[in-house]
Amino acid sequence: MRAAWYEETGIARDVLKVGERPDPVAGPGEVVVRIHASGVNPSDVKARAGARGPIAFPYVIPHSDGAGVIEAVGEGVDASRIGERVWTWNAAWQRKDGTCAEYVCLPAEQAVHLPDGTGFAAGACLGIPALTAAYGVFADGEIAGKTVLVTGGAGAVGHYAIQFAKWGGAQVLTTVSGEAKAGVASHAGADHVINYREQDVAQAVLEATGGKGVDRIVEVEFGGNLDATRQIIRAGGTIATYGSMADPNPAIPFYELMFKNVTLRMFLVYLLQGEARSGTIARVNRALEEGALQHTIAHSLPLEEVAAAHETVEAASAIGNVVVTI
Repeated sequence: MRAAWYEETGIARDVLKVGERPDPVAGPGEVVVRIHASGVNPSDVKARAGARGPIAFPYVIPHSDGAGVIEAVGEGVDASRIGERVWTWNAAWQRKDGTCAEYVCLPAEQAVHLPDGTGFAAGACLGIPALTAAYGVFADGEIAGKTVLVTGGAGAVGHYAIQFAKWGGAQVLTTVSGEAKAGVASHAGADHVINYREQDVAQAVLEATGGKGVDRIVEVEFGGNLDATRQIIRAGGTIATYGSMADPNPAIPFYELMFKNVTLRMFLVYLLQGEARSGTIARVNRALEEGALQHTIAHSLPLEEVAAAHETVEAASAIGNVVVTI
């Protein structure tokens, strides 16, 4: 099969190779998926660059997210799944064989039915961005009638989080860094869009909510936004955060948040287990089936240009997702 891989971490153009590798064979409980599109996420490029530590295998085919068609099944997997359109999750999480190849072999439960009407490129954006967004929005229950702030509303996760929150019946506020991103967030359904480079976020949120603040924050930058957060989170509110790059070791205003009875939920989508995983997957597919999600594919590049795809994600210059077509 044709595939991209690296045998050491480093700069994309220095370490990524494209060529032939052996076709995978499904073992017990596994499926082989013919990949049509492979999603490129920040975690993929960080792993390739070495930011997550040294390479753990002799080689790594990158990318956890992908979409395609099941072509073979192993012992214990219903043969009726052959020919099924699917999307994948955690393909490259603590594994050497991700989706940036013509075929990927993985446990059957990690190949999820892709609803009719959802293309392969969109399916390659679900495993990390959409699951992170859905869990961040709904992890603590339904949100109908509540007020939700999504920070970074034009980002891959934020864009989906706005849509999930609107689909769930919430009033949605979001922050962005510029006019183009404001347009993307508005189109996704945000009721109030705040340019954090031009406006005081806390003041703008309080004005938009009549001084009440928000019930829930889906937070991409916990430490960097904490000063605004403490001012706008309502009593009994929840901060659901999946990142804190600008300030990875923030000082938490404990008593200020405690006296508001605030819940802080930190999560990593790769580690969702049990109902947290299955329920979130089911919710994502239900939203797809109901036509509740729009997908922003910023760049779609062929396998031979995988290094350029990684560079695009690293530059953070794209508004939307980057996929590699196989």
